[in-house]
Formats: sequence, C-alpha cells, structure tokens
Amino acid sequence: MAASKRFICIHGHFYQPPRENPWLETVETQDAAAPYHDWNERICAECYSTNGAARIVNNKNKITRIVNNYARISFNFGPTLLSWLMENAPRTYRMILDGEQRSRRSYRGHSSAMAQVYNHIILPLASRRDRITQIRWASPTINTITASCPRACGWPRPRPTTNRCSCSPSTASSSRCWRRTSASASAA
Repeated sequence: MAASKRFICIHGHFYQPPRENPWLETVETQDAAAPYHDWNERICAECYSTNGAARIVNNKNKITRIVNNYARISFNFGPTLLSWLMENAPRTYRMILDGEQRSRRSYRGHSSAMAQVYNHIILPLASRRDRITQIRWASPTINTITASCPRACGWPRPRPTTNRCSCSPSTASSSRCWRRTSASASAA
C-alpha cells in the first residue's frame, strides 16, 4: 500500500481586548502578568514574538533553524491587538508582515492572513446590518497586514443558523480595498 501524504492546518486566532483604563487612556500595571507590565506585553513575549522566530530543535535540543510561523499557518489578528503591536512591539509587527509576505510567495499569491470581524460578537445572532458592519470594519485591519483585499474572514463564535449573511468582503466594503497606509492603520 502506497504511503499517503498527510496534512494539518493550524490557525492562529490572535486577539486581546483593549486593556486601557478609559479615564487614563493607558494600560495600568497588571500584577498577574508579572514579570511583565501587563498581559499584552507578556503574551507578546510568550506567543506573538515567538511565533515570528520559532526555534526548530533536534533530538539533542540544539537549535537547527529558526522559522517564522506566520509564513506557514493560517492566522488573523484582532484590531485592538494589531494596533497595540504596531505601537508597542514594532519588531513583532514586522515579523507578522514578513511572514505574510513569505506566505504569498509560498502559496502562489495567496496570503495565510485572514480578516477578523471587528468585535467578538456572536455573529449568527447579530442582525444582517451588524454582520456587514463587522466585516466592513475588518477590512482596514487586515489591510495593515496584507496589500490586497481579504479572501477569508474569521467569524468568532460560529454556530449553525438559518439566518444567513450573504455578504462577501467585497460586498461589505462596497468594492473598496483598503491599502496598507498609515490612514488605513489609523482607521482600524
């Protein structure tokens, strides 16, 4: 019997809620995140940065190479996290961009980055108008990572429903593609 190829798809859903104190407009010290200042810093160091420079080791635990996982996994970033990374962890943000560009070269122009709806609402329970708004708001965020319109959009908390949303990213964005610019990044 001939050996068959096996594949696995790994998707990284990266999201952090806003942590700023609304009156101070800053992230206060979060003791539970020690030794880091707050959970954004801790998770960035332990997850987002390490995915951009993942160590491949041999059976003697010696590093044989370092790879950018963002070039090989399907992933999406929430808008609040992405804006935090742009401002507070520019090296990690650059690794995400580099990984996305490498994925395009590896997958014949297809990006491994997906759009993510703006909030973590239960989309099947939302009205059609709210679902379309969520997709519209996702476009500026994904286009800070990719230079083209998204071909896929992750929906949080999916469930079977008969209340369908027959809108695609192109329908939702009224055929507008947001390009990677400082204007689109600030719109996110």
